Amino acid sequence: MEVINIAGTDDTPNVILDKDNAKFEISGRSLPEDVNMFYEPILEWIDGYAEAPADKTEFHFKLEYFNTASSKVILDILLKFEEIVENDHDVVIKWHYHEEEEDMLEAGEEYADIVEIPFDYISYTD
Repeated sequence: MEVINIAGTDDTPNVILDKDNAKFEISGRSLPEDVNMFYEPILEWIDGYAEAPADKTEFHFKLEYFNTASSKVILDILLKFEEIVENDHDVVIKWHYHEEEEDMLEAGEEYADIVEIPFDYISYTD
């Protein structure tokens, strides 16, 4: 599969989707002007990945901030990984949050309540 590697900006997250090296990460800030246009290739990549996923997938979310439009797309991403779990593949979401950002931890916990995927919460400091 082709690697997706998008460098983050002030408004868009850094995205690495690399099946061969088992690196799956969205990090930074997500408030793109056109959320659908930004995330469409990512969602399509995950659809392709779902056809032949690795036995175990660790997907890292290291978001500092995301807007409401991005929150829906994050859920869409998680729902795609939930389908992979339903097809008997291991998926773990690694939800990183700054120790002072309770809102980010709570966002991860809310997503974990919606989807049937194990979440690991990882606190970090500056």
